[in-house]
Amino acid sequence: MSEQNTSELVRKIFEAYLENKNLRKTPERFAILEEIYSRDDHFDVETLYIHMKNQKYRVSRATVYNTLELLVSCDLVTKHQFGKNMAQFEKSYGYHQHDHVICIDCGKVVEFCDPRIHQIQSMVGDLLKFDIKHHSLNLYGVCFDCSAAAAVKNAQHKQESK
Repeated sequence: MSEQNTSELVRKIFEAYLENKNLRKTPERFAILEEIYSRDDHFDVETLYIHMKNQKYRVSRATVYNTLELLVSCDLVTKHQFGKNMAQFEKSYGYHQHDHVICIDCGKVVEFCDPRIHQIQSMVGDLLKFDIKHHSLNLYGVCFDCSAAAAVKNAQHKQESK
């Protein structure tokens, strides 16, 4: 599906959701939706808000927060809690199930997909008689860049100790 088709489709889904809930269809809400679907990364509320302000959008922080909650409610955005106090979000419509590796030092998030996880999900569902709809798997570790930086810092510290 092209980016243009996806953009039109998510807009229609969001419009229908707002109508169904008797909520206002404001230009700010649709600008936030459009901005999210133009991104290919995970983001937090503050990052999205600052980016939109820098792009000269007239949105308040509260509007960004509230709109994100609406988008999560209608399954157009997924909210993640990667072990920090700050939630991160990503667009979800039309995206395949995937999992995450998170660096505990810098917070870098890397997505991965492994078909064996789907096989395990199916097997566990069959075994326990569950109709599993989705799953979440987050692996935490230290990324290569942080490991390399720590090794350099450690080597420098040893040099200074001599």
